[in-house]
Amino acid sequence: MCGIVGYVGDKQAVDFLLEGLSKLEYRGYDSAGIAVYDGAKIRVEKSVGRLAALRDKIKDDVPQGTIGIGHTRWATHGRPSDVNAHPHTDCTGDFVVVHNGIIENYLTLKEDLIEKGHSFKSETDTEIVAHLLEEVWNGDFEASVREVLRRIEGSYSLVFMCKREPDKLICTKQDNPLVIGIGEGENFIASDIPAIIKRTRRTYILNDGELAVVTKDAIRITNRKGEPVTKKVFEVNWNAEAAEKGGYEHFMLKEINEQPKAVRDTMSQRIAKDGKCITMDELKWDADYLNSFNQIYIVACGTAYHAGLVGKYYIERLVRVPVQVDVASEFRYRDPIIDEHTLFIVVSQSGETSDTLAALKESKRRGAKTLALTNVVGSSIAREADQVIYTWAGPEIAVASTKAYTTQLILFFMLALYMAQIKKTVTPERIAELIAALKQVPAQISETLSDTEPIKTFAKQYGFNDDVFYIGRGLDYDVALEGALKLKEISYIHAEAYAAGELKHGTLALIVEGVPVIALATQKSVYEKTLSNIKEVKARDAVVIGIAAEGDEELQKYVDHVMKVPETDELLLPILAVVPLQLLAYYAAITRGCDVDKPRNLAKSVTVE
Repeated sequence: MCGIVGYVGDKQAVDFLLEGLSKLEYRGYDSAGIAVYDGAKIRVEKSVGRLAALRDKIKDDVPQGTIGIGHTRWATHGRPSDVNAHPHTDCTGDFVVVHNGIIENYLTLKEDLIEKGHSFKSETDTEIVAHLLEEVWNGDFEASVREVLRRIEGSYSLVFMCKREPDKLICTKQDNPLVIGIGEGENFIASDIPAIIKRTRRTYILNDGELAVVTKDAIRITNRKGEPVTKKVFEVNWNAEAAEKGGYEHFMLKEINEQPKAVRDTMSQRIAKDGKCITMDELKWDADYLNSFNQIYIVACGTAYHAGLVGKYYIERLVRVPVQVDVASEFRYRDPIIDEHTLFIVVSQSGETSDTLAALKESKRRGAKTLALTNVVGSSIAREADQVIYTWAGPEIAVASTKAYTTQLILFFMLALYMAQIKKTVTPERIAELIAALKQVPAQISETLSDTEPIKTFAKQYGFNDDVFYIGRGLDYDVALEGALKLKEISYIHAEAYAAGELKHGTLALIVEGVPVIALATQKSVYEKTLSNIKEVKARDAVVIGIAAEGDEELQKYVDHVMKVPETDELLLPILAVVPLQLLAYYAAITRGCDVDKPRNLAKSVTVE
């Protein structure tokens, strides 16, 4: 999950390389580096730490040249250090490479190269690619790169640079994203669109196995066999400003406040004009298709997994089909019972999550029909799935996902309604009622965001506690899991979520005087049971912050503080209830002085195991 950029043109390469890397630093910030051909040699400069360290290092001696590559790293092989930072070179310094992914057979290749006299500087798997290119060099840059690709195994985005053919860059991908930006007299390479949208909106999105030779005036794309590939130009349709903070202190806060728009955009064109049904032109399913499935799997990681738990509830409640939810990293390594009668749904904001992509491929191999829920058009998961529906959340930069989660919930709710319409498991009157409530959600999120002062107060009061517990039942428990994840990943507080009914089975041992407990009590169907569990933790002198819907006057009798969200159908309350939990995590991290957008040890897109 690293950031890659490349430039070839008539301008100074460094300007774009540093600009592009600054937009991709959310993909990795253990170290950063650039390589620029200066007319005589390829000059490599790199530094451990964030991009600012590299800027400081070269500020008095900026590399000059009009072709170059850059990289910002999230470590997989080898600790963060100057020597492990990318770009990596061969023994001669003539061949340079940047890489995102993992070369699975690198140890075997490295041993062979060492026997042949190659000397390695780093602990990385990437360095073997540069040495391998030196080893197989046959006088032709492109042919030699193809030979390298025949020998390496794994997942990768790779950009190659060669002193012996210094007018071009060569790039390729397998299971990791890579985009080529089309300019005039200059062209760009990046692992994600934010790096290039200030320079161009016209792009090629590479598919697995494709190889591009990029010069300042041309882009030639071929498949693994060297056969020409005709690509459609993908026009980026969101503003450059969408990848900026827009006046907010952090991307996370900006993205929390973008949720009303993101939810509205995701719903747009999927609700019939009369408001009585859901239309999903992307799918065009019928009753025969849906009735061919006897089970549904939802597979995802992290926040997307938590969205899948809510999705399970929606589908089982409205469609009456059994649903299993699995963590993708676990699903990969067991023998699941899936076949042609399984609908396999994968969820990934980036569409590049490595474990989720592997699970998707395995499900297809076993005959399942596949559906992707993702935010990124043209992503690997979107291309691999049989069908795809998009959340229209716009780019999400902060590592801690917020608007992606809420739009995933919206999409799951609409998908469940769409399926229920087809299978006739919910009456038309109930569907119209739920759609009417759904249409109010953007305004209700805005209302929830309008008064954050109580949440700031709670964060300051409890932000230095070592432990925080979340409890809830049913959908509230699913939201509690996401609330706890948000708090732990950006504030580093030990936060855990528990099904409230399980307190007596061990968890009560952890409840001591003064420990904060966030209690979600939005579900009327289990409300009295949840109140009973809240009384249990209060009896152990916990400090309880309750989450309830407007109109609930009972909860405040049993808790120390209450945060209210607008009243709506209980199926939609998870979409509202998560918002104060996002804000609580954000302000707790601020209270503790944490780097909200770049939490330690984490990066945005997990594109390696």
